[in-house]
Amino acid sequence: MTNFFPSEEICTTKRKIFGLCDAPTPPGGKAYLDEDNGEKWVAVVHNESQEAVSFVPIDHCIDLRKPDGKMDNRCDCCLFHHDTIAFVELKKRGGRDTRWIIEGVEQLRATIKHFEKEDEAKAFRNKKAYIANSMRPLFRSAQAGRMERFSNETGYVLRIESHIKDL
Repeated sequence: MTNFFPSEEICTTKRKIFGLCDAPTPPGGKAYLDEDNGEKWVAVVHNESQEAVSFVPIDHCIDLRKPDGKMDNRCDCCLFHHDTIAFVELKKRGGRDTRWIIEGVEQLRATIKHFEKEDEAKAFRNKKAYIANSMRPLFRSAQAGRMERFSNETGYVLRIESHIKDL
């Protein structure tokens, strides 16, 4: 059994706008929620209703193991409130290729696979996944097929964009 919500790691905000950041140093640093330093934000969360939204880091925080005991892929963090959960992978990459999307999908897929084995997963009716890239913030309509396949396979709605508006 994996605890996806360790109380010592959870932080909560009611801010209307806040950001999600990935610690660049040291390697292995955890993602974090930031309310003040917009220049560091990889993803921007719009909390129009200003309800309490909770954040928990996953990568470098929660052990998700493959059957052989090796560490599995993990996304950076998740947000949750009421009956909604959103797993988020944060990227800081430019370029024209889609490797960052492919990698992000695999990290999200592996994390979701582990989460869905837990009883906690049943508490969430609205399930979402985001790949946010500070270097490529605009939605990539060319990825519509990939997003639909992801939804069909995982039950989670996938968005590839740096603004999280529909929590």
